[in-house]
Amino acid sequence: MSATPPAPAPVILGDEPGSFPHGTLAERHPAIIRQVGEAFPYDPDRRRALDALRENCLTGVIEPLPADAPDRELWAAWGLAEHTGRSWFEVPWLWAESHFYRRLLDATGYLGTGAWRGVDPFRPAKLAELDAPETDEELAALDDLSGLPAEERTQALLHGSLWGNRADLGFRLSAEAGGGEGGGGGQGDALLVDDSAALWSLLPPGGRGTLCLVADNAGRELVPDLLLLARLLEEERVARAVLHVKPHPYYVSDATPADLLDALRRLTRAGGTAAGYGRRLWDALGDGRVAVRAHPFSCAPLPYADLPAGLRADFAAATVTVLKGDLNYRRLVGDRRWPATTPFADVTAYFPGPVAALRTLKSEVVTGLDAETEAALTAAEGQRWRTSGTHALIQVNA
Repeated sequence: MSATPPAPAPVILGDEPGSFPHGTLAERHPAIIRQVGEAFPYDPDRRRALDALRENCLTGVIEPLPADAPDRELWAAWGLAEHTGRSWFEVPWLWAESHFYRRLLDATGYLGTGAWRGVDPFRPAKLAELDAPETDEELAALDDLSGLPAEERTQALLHGSLWGNRADLGFRLSAEAGGGEGGGGGQGDALLVDDSAALWSLLPPGGRGTLCLVADNAGRELVPDLLLLARLLEEERVARAVLHVKPHPYYVSDATPADLLDALRRLTRAGGTAAGYGRRLWDALGDGRVAVRAHPFSCAPLPYADLPAGLRADFAAATVTVLKGDLNYRRLVGDRRWPATTPFADVTAYFPGPVAALRTLKSEVVTGLDAETEAALTAAEGQRWRTSGTHALIQVNA
């Protein structure tokens, strides 16, 4: 992992009208504020705070945190002073997005001392998705995998984890607000890079490796992640796993420890193969074969190149670290305007150990494509292939 990284490409900002980042800040974030306000009977103070946040995001500037904010020192270390007084559209998009969700927790009272303290503003949407009929259908389909050869079963669960990222609630919200298709599938589906063979070479059956799995979304994405993890334990490809989730609500549907428990309960009551996997995971958590981490840096507005020492040591000790989803991908390669043909291995050379990305494309940044693939996608779809959620990557740097 010692290759010289390429010269940095420009950081993605949200200041270009018509761009995907600009649309996120100008349309998606107000839509999320509206959804949150409709999901709870918030008191007048909370509603005024939500209205003020919406106005601030659209026409105001980034403000300092209150003196008594519990995470004031963290955000000072993450560059708040550098961006204070600037428009949300003029700072790095990754930073602006992350800080929006931090401010939303303030507006809803999640971080306060009143009755709404600790109440996840996204919980109704997460639970609705987890309890949707589609989830029943997906879990019942697990029983059909039992007749497949072992390797095909494992590969099917890997692809379930990969494409489960379409369940991202925040992505669907932005598509609905813009009149798009959401995270749906269809004939445009394509796995643009498939390094799954390299992943399995790191985690062979009976190899008893150590896995760090950095989760992304809750609900119908976290469930297939857990199924994959249970399968890796079953085949002894993994002897121990560390599951990284967010310490607090983030990016609408990102998984927290509470969401993990909801997903496990959903599995164990599903019956059939799903219930068996759920019980095995429950036992693995209880005996220490699976550990859960909720590190503050998981919600940092920074790339993984800035990993703190503790997390760096965790990832260095793993046989492989698997990063799920679009946001983790942006943080892994850097949220920059890389040419799509920039080698994935080059932009992840800094990572402290072998790393794999499972990602459906829902933002502009992408690396590791060959020129022919990029040209064909652009000819067929313009630049929409980068953000539509109908293309995916399994990329590994071993």
